[in-house]
Amino acid sequence: MSSTKDNPLREGVRLERAADPCTVIIFGASGDLTKRKLVPALYRLVQERLLPAEFAILGFARSNNSDEEFRDKMKEAVATYGEAKRVDEDLWASFAKGIYYLPGNINDPEAYKKMKARLDEIDRERGTSGNRVFYLSTAPGFYAESVRQLGEAGLAKPEGNSWVRIIIEKPFGNSLESARQLNIDVAKVFDEEQVYRIDHYLGKETVQNMLVFRFANGIFEPIWNRQYIDHVQITNAEAIGVEDRGGYYETAGVLRDMIQNHVFQVLSLVVMEPPTSLRKLLRARMRSSAAAAQRNAHP
Repeated sequence: MSSTKDNPLREGVRLERAADPCTVIIFGASGDLTKRKLVPALYRLVQERLLPAEFAILGFARSNNSDEEFRDKMKEAVATYGEAKRVDEDLWASFAKGIYYLPGNINDPEAYKKMKARLDEIDRERGTSGNRVFYLSTAPGFYAESVRQLGEAGLAKPEGNSWVRIIIEKPFGNSLESARQLNIDVAKVFDEEQVYRIDHYLGKETVQNMLVFRFANGIFEPIWNRQYIDHVQITNAEAIGVEDRGGYYETAGVLRDMIQNHVFQVLSLVVMEPPTSLRKLLRARMRSSAAAAQRNAHP
C-alpha cells in the first residue's frame, strides 16, 4: 500500500475504518432477528473489512447447541438471508473461528456466571480486550431481567480501559408507563452513554437515503411541501408471514412491532422540517428510538 509520502492527497484520510476489538453477545441467538439480520450484517462488515481480526460473537439462548452447531446454522443463515446469497468459504472459515454459543436461561444467575467465564476465555483467545456489546434480541418481556442479571453478574461495567455497551431493540415497553419503568431499570445498571435504543429498520439504505433525497435533490427539495403534495401513503410490505414467531406476536402485537416504530420513523423523515444543522440532526437520530418508545401506548 502506498504511503502518504507517495500520495500527499491521502494525508489525514483514514483508509481503514475497522471497529475496535470486541465481543458481541446476542441474547436470543436462536431467534429470527439473529439469523435474518444480525449475523448476515456482521458477516457483511467482515467482507468490507470493517471488523477487526480481534472480533467474536457469543450467542446466548435456551436452545441446546454446541459451538459447531451454532456456526453451521449461522452459515446457512448467511447463505439464505445475506445480500450475496452465498458464502465465501475461506472468509467464513476465518469468521466462524470467532463464533461461540452458550446455552442458558435469561433468568438463571448460573448462566451469567458461565457467560462471564466464557467471555474471559474469549478475551484471551481472540484478543477482544474486554470490550463487549450486549445485544438484546429477545422478546421485550425479558429486557429488564436481562439487564438486572447482567448487573448482578458484574458484566455491566467495564474494567480498565475496556468498554461495555448494551443494545435494546424495539419495542421498548408496551405502554408509556412500561417504557419509563424500563428506562429506570436500565439506568440502575448501565450508564446512559452505554445504552443504545435502536430500531433496526432505520439501518436500511433506502430509509437512510431519504434525507438526502429530500434535502439535497434539486428537483424534489423545492416542491416537497403542502403546496405540491396532496397526501402521503406509506406501504409496509412484508415478504414473510408470522411463521414461527407466533409467541412474539402474541405478546408484542403487530401494531407495536411494525407501526409505532418502523412506519412512524419513516413518516417522521418524510414530513420533518429541514434540520438547521447536521449536528442537531445526528443528535435527533440518536434520540429517535427512545422517543419512539414513549409513543408505545396501547392503540
